[in-house]
Amino acid sequence: MTEFDLLVLGGGTGNVVASAAAEEGLDVALVERDRLGGTCLNRGCNPSKKLIHRADVAETVRRAGALGVDASVEDVAFADVVDEVNREITNAAESKAETARESDRITLFRAEGRFVGKRTVEVDAENGPEEITAERVVFAGGSRPMIPDSIAGTDEVDFLTSADALRLRERPDRLVIAGGGYVAAEMGHFFGAMGADVAIVGRSEVLLDREDRDVAEFATDAYAERHEVHTGYEVTELAEGEGDDAEEGAVEGGKLVRAESKDGEELELRGDEVLLATGRRPNADSWNADAAGIDTDEKGFVETDEYLETSADGVWAIGDVAGNYMFKHSGDREAEFAVRNAVRGERASVDYPGMAHAVFGSPQVGSLGETEGDLDRDDYDVGTFAYDDTALGSALVQDGFAKALAAPDGEVLGFHVVGPHASMLVHEVATAVAAGADADRIAETIHVHPALSEVVQGAFREARGHPPTGI
Repeated sequence: MTEFDLLVLGGGTGNVVASAAAEEGLDVALVERDRLGGTCLNRGCNPSKKLIHRADVAETVRRAGALGVDASVEDVAFADVVDEVNREITNAAESKAETARESDRITLFRAEGRFVGKRTVEVDAENGPEEITAERVVFAGGSRPMIPDSIAGTDEVDFLTSADALRLRERPDRLVIAGGGYVAAEMGHFFGAMGADVAIVGRSEVLLDREDRDVAEFATDAYAERHEVHTGYEVTELAEGEGDDAEEGAVEGGKLVRAESKDGEELELRGDEVLLATGRRPNADSWNADAAGIDTDEKGFVETDEYLETSADGVWAIGDVAGNYMFKHSGDREAEFAVRNAVRGERASVDYPGMAHAVFGSPQVGSLGETEGDLDRDDYDVGTFAYDDTALGSALVQDGFAKALAAPDGEVLGFHVVGPHASMLVHEVATAVAAGADADRIAETIHVHPALSEVVQGAFREARGHPPTGI
């Protein structure tokens, strides 16, 4: 058995911890079965947003006529686009691996790993299984696409996960997406803008049902204008399509998706490809966390305290496997505190000031704090402001709005925006909240006119009863 100062399990956000620990003189073992960079770099944020940017460009061109610009999309080099993005991603991941290999303080195990005891992990090394151990372990084991047992036929019919969809080189003529969350929204936008016919089947009444209800309804309506959208249906089965009895405009043969509503109404859809975008699950089980005495909750997430410590002595958990948030930016925040606590021996309580997230679909969504449906109180103010009510927003082809939620004392309870550049607009509020500003300060801040950020100011001015000065 080989002993190290620190074991880091998972090469995504965990790579940040491993690098910092090595710089501080610790001998580190880094275990990652796939390429370094984790889900975000290889199978998530980075490739999806690079692809979606191409989709945004294509969509902008198609909408140019509404602004008096004669333009059209004649063709999309789909395979070339996918190859270019994945080549960039591969190079970035290999660069990280090369950096790790060059470090005399990091031993990279590019292999499967599993706990076999307290702070002890077995890895599939070149010469057979090898056990490694350390007094300190940072568990950054990540997550994977969830394939519900309730869907029959997943062991008989080929389907795509989000990871597969990002590497698909042949664009399907018709894509059926099972799921109504952010992956469905983003991938539906990408494939639709690239020229595919897209159908989305979600079990909730709206797409993006975890967002504020007003935002979710707006996004659902926008998607229904461009795609075939079925909400309130649970996918029950995948099957190989047969014959020519497909509904009008659908693919003959292909793959068949069956779904059912709560009222028992049945739905059948066909497509060249089926994407299961039904959520993600933590990888604690695949790392055999139980063997290390690491407690998990009913959904399989590792339970941590405010210091990111687990139930096992000397083991900290960060990122998707811990489930505090399932964002790369929250994982990076936790990595900072893992370095402070696991590497430097501090007792620093992790916090997430101004934590926000975004959905890079069409329209975009940006969100921070609680939704109106989440609020367990009656004493709050609501302010909404439409893009069309600003000088620049009224010039855009796409519409949208911002919504601010504030307590009577001005505390920002939540902020939600749907429309162009929502992923950037939300950061004004995130920065303000992190800096301790309240809703009145955001409303009173002088905004550049006619910048799109006036949508944010307008929502807060309405929430707090300020006159619309400067808008």
